[in-house]
Amino acid sequence: MTAKTAPLLVLLAWLPIAALAKLPTPELSPEDQAKAADTKARAAYQTKVDGYKTCLASEKAAAHYFKTHPQATKPSAAPACADPGPFVAAAPAPSPAEPPASAGAAPAAAVTAAAAPAPTAKNSAKKH
Repeated sequence: MTAKTAPLLVLLAWLPIAALAKLPTPELSPEDQAKAADTKARAAYQTKVDGYKTCLASEKAAAHYFKTHPQATKPSAAPACADPGPFVAAAPAPSPAEPPASAGAAPAAAVTAAAAPAPTAKNSAKKH
């Protein structure tokens, strides 16, 4: 490769990337938008869980430090770690194309959901 061909090769390598940068962003379908919103919610929840686990680890390290170094002065009360709880997915928004459910159908669905037994830890442990 000579000094004259090197810039040409670099230009040819970057040309497809520049062409792709000018393409418009595709429109997302409602299903894709819902999936993106769910992914965003899960990422935010995971951030909370990571912060909680970091807080627990720092409390454990601090407890060990103060146990092994009795002469160290303990800081003032630090805020307790806040457990984020289980992940709860947001209810999907009704699409404008679907008609709203009639008033008689909603109570029937609630009764069906209430009649189903909730799984317990004992039942799920026995299945293994």
